[in-house]
Amino acid sequence: MREELKEESIVNKVGGRFKLSTLIQKRLVQLNQGSRALVDMDTHDKMEVVLQEIIQDKIFLDSSNELRIAAQPTELDAPTPDSEL
Repeated sequence: MREELKEESIVNKVGGRFKLSTLIQKRLVQLNQGSRALVDMDTHDKMEVVLQEIIQDKIFLDSSNELRIAAQPTELDAPTPDSEL
């Protein structure tokens, strides 16, 4: 088992073991489909990349358990035509 997964802090950061598992799985799927890593690491180990992304608060699950990238604008954050005036 990886050292990061033995720590309760990573489990608490995402809200429990189920959410941690879900987040890891969803991000691994993205990376396997060609998404770019959000952390600069000298490794090809995608699990290590995902764990570092979680530790560095780069990814999280939203309230509907969808994977989100930190500081990634959502539809609600997008400016409306009237707000630019």
